[in-house]
Amino acid sequence: MAKTQLGARVDEDVAELARKRAADLGLSVGDYLARLVQDDASGLRARAVDAAARFLAEHQDVFDEAGDAQQTPPGARAS
Repeated sequence: MAKTQLGARVDEDVAELARKRAADLGLSVGDYLARLVQDDASGLRARAVDAAARFLAEHQDVFDEAGDAQQTPPGARAS
């Protein structure tokens, strides 16, 4: 497939995040951005966010209990 060059201006911190994430994945920045666009356009990103929201809604009580347990001072629990 032929490739086209695009230009975009982003804040330096966004550019650095893109460079680091692309490197983490073993991709060029261009390939990383192409993957993000394809995932977004295919709905993959939205489905993943929806799945995460459903998971959190279904298991929120577990997260709440874990948070409460971390905030309770040692020795403050009933025997």
